[in-house]
Amino acid sequence: MLINRRTVLTLLAGVALSLGLSTSALARQAAAQAEPVAPAAGQPILVGHFGSLTGAEATFGKSTSNGIRLAIKTFNAAGGLKGRPIELKEYDTRGDAGEAKLAVERLVKSDNVVAVLGEVASKLSLAGAPVCQEAKVPMISPSSTNPRVTEVGDYIFRVCFIDPFQGFAGAKFAREELKAKTAAILVDQAQAYAVGLSEQFEQNFVKMGGTIASTQRYSGGAQDFTAQLTAIRAAKPDVIYVPGYYTDVGNIAIQARKLGLTQPLLGGDGWDSAELAKIAKDAIEGSFYTNHYAPDQPDARVQDFIKAYRAEFGSTPDGLAALGYDAANILFAAMRSAATLEGPALRDAIAATKDFPGVTGNITINEKRDAVKSAVVVEMAVSDGQELPSPRYVKTVSPR
Repeated sequence: MLINRRTVLTLLAGVALSLGLSTSALARQAAAQAEPVAPAAGQPILVGHFGSLTGAEATFGKSTSNGIRLAIKTFNAAGGLKGRPIELKEYDTRGDAGEAKLAVERLVKSDNVVAVLGEVASKLSLAGAPVCQEAKVPMISPSSTNPRVTEVGDYIFRVCFIDPFQGFAGAKFAREELKAKTAAILVDQAQAYAVGLSEQFEQNFVKMGGTIASTQRYSGGAQDFTAQLTAIRAAKPDVIYVPGYYTDVGNIAIQARKLGLTQPLLGGDGWDSAELAKIAKDAIEGSFYTNHYAPDQPDARVQDFIKAYRAEFGSTPDGLAALGYDAANILFAAMRSAATLEGPALRDAIAATKDFPGVTGNITINEKRDAVKSAVVVEMAVSDGQELPSPRYVKTVSPR
């Protein structure tokens, strides 16, 4: 990556008076900084990723993988870690907890990676985390929001917000922005993510003065939601909270509209996939969900990331791609500051992360190894020239 000589001279000149540097000194500094950075070519440093690259939630794993790969490409092009490039070892969990555990065992015991990135789904992170904890290999989940994930041990981290905050953000938006007095909940009882998020939404919604009119349950993979939605229709709620994954949410939205339910649907970051609009089409329009970022946020970091991602992959990144990118870059920053790449030293460096300038916001790792950061609320809306709804930034909700 070349640094423009004129730009460097201009920036240095701006501080010349305060630093007392001569023009010739500035020129020498500019010349040194203008030299091209050699791409990393030394002994590779192995980093692992386990994710759902196939199966029902394949877009989760693929998006995360793309974000990680973009971060690695950028890091290596800038010289890597003292000339050593990052090499990615990646295994498909296929959305199965048993496969997730096997993948992590392979990464830490056979491949000898220095750190592991993954998973998206909380139940899959919970399957892999004990392996990393026992082996003393740091693991960073880009997007598992269930609080139990980092409770596994002191080698387990995350760069996303957790369900208590996401549930708070959803409830706050429903009460203050949508003016909802009553809500119904339709939850996948087999998903740790969905159950945890529904509990947090309910607690916060009630605390804010709202009433839960009905709670209905289903198991992931169900196709017919008629009974649950009919019960919800009878309760006449102002909003319907559906904290599931996009695969279920799309079908729920279609069936809800067919039954005459016109209330806004609300959900969490499990909705975040381009496949949601392809499944639900206009049935999801006018619904909202909490997320980690929105592609139309007016933030230079966000827009630069989107530009690079589109150039590399030919599509607009979703929140999971952004989180994969942030997780990898936080790991690389920790590698730079750690005394060694041994587990304890790298763990301590990750734990020391403060105000990291991520695409998904400034990230600080707290004493529980969770990320302290904001959330955004997006609306599924049809923009000019589009046939299908897409996420549109509505507002940011800051940490409590």
